[in-house]
Amino acid sequence: MSNIHPSAVVEDGAQIAASAKIGPLCYVSSRAKIGENVQLIAHVTILGDTTIGEGTIVFPGAVLGAGPQDHGNEFKEEAKLIIGKRNIIRENVTMHAGTPKEHFTTTVGDDGMFMINSHVAHDCVVGNNVIMTNNAVIGGHVRIGDGAILGGNCAVHQFVRIGRKAMIGGMTGVDRDVIPFGIVTCDRGKLRGLNVIGLKRSGIDEKVVKSISHAYMYIFKGKEDNFETRLQKAKEKYKDNEMVMEQIAFIEEALSGRRKIMVSD
Repeated sequence: MSNIHPSAVVEDGAQIAASAKIGPLCYVSSRAKIGENVQLIAHVTILGDTTIGEGTIVFPGAVLGAGPQDHGNEFKEEAKLIIGKRNIIRENVTMHAGTPKEHFTTTVGDDGMFMINSHVAHDCVVGNNVIMTNNAVIGGHVRIGDGAILGGNCAVHQFVRIGRKAMIGGMTGVDRDVIPFGIVTCDRGKLRGLNVIGLKRSGIDEKVVKSISHAYMYIFKGKEDNFETRLQKAKEKYKDNEMVMEQIAFIEEALSGRRKIMVSD
């Protein structure tokens, strides 16, 4: 194919769309599937059973589909990495394939931006429109909701869930679930409020944003009753507000699974 640079190594069996471009010194494994208009700019390594969706651009130094850093499961033939459409994957990003614990699959959604040195570990599920800033890293089995933003040098512990449109500040360590629309900062993360600016930028009506803020203050900052009681009262009070109910459902799922959830001071 004319779109494959002569210095690139593409193993027999690799499925590469006619419009994809494979740049100098790239390596593409025999089980890779490269979609339409994908660009591997240069020095990109695609390992194992890795799928890259149409329109995704991968910058030099990225390694996608390597075996998981999970002792005993480093080199499983069945392991997969599935990357969606129109992602920007910058220099030296790493994304690892899955393990038997999660059907061997790591999944990344559409329209994300993964900045320099960011890392997606084995068995993660990353939603659409996610931004991982330079050096942001997530451990195995992490779930990242649509539209979440992870600041530079943050680290998310394995098995943690980050809710939709949440924002994690730079240099923050996250070791428990973060509610949808929440903001978490500090070296050992604390819930600091809601991502109000992000919600407004997403076109959410200001009245809805205010009601979400009121619900947050009641659930997390209220003085009456205990947390669980306030949560149940909020469930009735805000039953017609879909976004508040999304947060409540997220919290209830965490509590029912005996998970730890990020709380405010």
